[in-house]
Amino acid sequence: MTRGARVRSWKRWLVIGVVAAVAALVAGPFIYIHFIEGTAPPPLALPSTPVATATVTDTGSGTAATDGTVTSDGTWNVADGSEVGYRIKEVLFGQSNEAVGRTGAITGSITVRGAAVTGGSFTVDMTTVTSDESRRDGQFNGRIMETSVYPTATLRITEPIDLGSVPADGVQRTYTATGELTLHGVTKTVQFNVAGRISGSTVEVAGSIPITFSEWNIGNPSFGPVTTQDHGVLEFALNLTHA
Repeated sequence: MTRGARVRSWKRWLVIGVVAAVAALVAGPFIYIHFIEGTAPPPLALPSTPVATATVTDTGSGTAATDGTVTSDGTWNVADGSEVGYRIKEVLFGQSNEAVGRTGAITGSITVRGAAVTGGSFTVDMTTVTSDESRRDGQFNGRIMETSVYPTATLRITEPIDLGSVPADGVQRTYTATGELTLHGVTKTVQFNVAGRISGSTVEVAGSIPITFSEWNIGNPSFGPVTTQDHGVLEFALNLTHA
């Protein structure tokens, strides 16, 4: 092989190598996100079908009645099946993805008097939030949320939520709630929409709160080859049962 032929062959293989490397950078993340990691779970929301088994009445007694109905007044505690989590858009080598982390470690309650939610408070164990990626969880617990320093997040309802009237069983309504959210050691007033529904002996509520990270002294979640937006969503779906 002549020297010129060797040079042309070397250049051809160099081009092929560069193209292969670029293809790997694109195809690798695409395959990982779409076929290995899979599609992110949908946003937390009310179940598509209520589990209605009883009638809720507004008698003001705050206790379960003997005829199988459940009165609305009193304290409603967080029950099994409740979830809180985060959702944020991220990009890995040009491929878009949604990062989602969740936990069921939630405690708290609301207080109902007549046709209004007069108060409420919820606490989330942030150390238990997990996603489908352990490296992401490590970043979340470490430099991002510093859960060893700030292990919990809390939400306290600070203004009554006027229900208008106690809705019929299975009827979904949307309300505006105002509260104080403490996240990463920062407390701010937030206002957000809440979808609610009485489902038998359970009150189901769901909603989301937009979070701009810098407003909560949260560092940029981007790490390594992953870049993220400067904001995300705190989402929740709670089941509440009468105390």
